[in-house]
Amino acid sequence: MTSDAVLIPAGGAALAGDLVVPASAGAVVLFAHGSGSSRLSPRNRAVAAALQRSGLATLLMDLLTEQEEAVDALTAGHRFDIALLSGRLTAAIDWLGGHPGTADLPVHLFGASTGAAAALTAAAEQPDQVRSVVSRGGRPDLADDALGRVRAPVLLIVGGEDRQVLRLNHEAAARLQVPHEVHVVPGATHLFEEPGALEEVAEVACRWFLRPSQSPGEA
Repeated sequence: MTSDAVLIPAGGAALAGDLVVPASAGAVVLFAHGSGSSRLSPRNRAVAAALQRSGLATLLMDLLTEQEEAVDALTAGHRFDIALLSGRLTAAIDWLGGHPGTADLPVHLFGASTGAAAALTAAAEQPDQVRSVVSRGGRPDLADDALGRVRAPVLLIVGGEDRQVLRLNHEAAARLQVPHEVHVVPGATHLFEEPGALEEVAEVACRWFLRPSQSPGEA
């Protein structure tokens, strides 16, 4: 297993990332963190570690530069800018396609909170590259019109006690034109802090990423 700190060029910005590639990796999962978070999100890193143990490569990356994060901390002006965030994910997908360790690997996306909307929008923009999308406690509704253009299968994981987000996920799911599933983790709240909740997220996400699926764009 190789582990590297990387810099990903994206529209004039250089974004920090952590790339882990297990031996004989069968695919790579690109993570999109939620509002106010970063590539150091403990929940995403826990899920990534579980995926790595199952033979999946992972790329956790910052979606904002340090300067943008400083502004966002004061104004929250960037965290809901789905066009900006999805554009940076699109750049990362292209970067993975040119990186020697991941160039031959199918790409999957894992988005949390607002990062889920960015992941779905990026999937709509890159239908030939993205194999599937998983959302954890996400806001897929913020992907808006991109929902109808997604061509990869989508798994929406939501806590059973995260009632407003659960409603938004069901509404967004109804707008998808691809195979999809809403997986409810009983008793879990938005951050999946309850015993066993995050482990269930990792398990069902891993199963989704590893399942046999069609080629990109054929969902």
